[in-house]
Amino acid sequence: MSNGNSGTRRIVVTFADEGLRKSYERLEREDRRLYNAITRVLDSLRINPAFGVSIAKNLIPAYYVRRYGVSNLHKCNLPGGWRLLYFVKGTRAEVISIVLEWLPHKKYERRFGYD
Repeated sequence: MSNGNSGTRRIVVTFADEGLRKSYERLEREDRRLYNAITRVLDSLRINPAFGVSIAKNLIPAYYVRRYGVSNLHKCNLPGGWRLLYFVKGTRAEVISIVLEWLPHKKYERRFGYD
């Protein structure tokens, strides 16, 4: 989706799949507040891929491991109790933040087994 540069490492922010990217674009018309909040997070990730709160490895839901093969997970709090989840992968030359989903707090609690 977008690129930044941190010293000599290229920083890329992208979505896990095309459907998620389209959902983000629809938010601009459907929920401007959430769209703006996600946009601010994406902008922050372009500067600092470690912007969000790191989730302890033992707390990463199996759903994300199975579906996306993640070995790390980060979250950013959004207005209205929403959460944005992403993981980071990279090489010496490039760091990629991959947005997995944003979800309301209730669904976040279920996903993490807190309810």
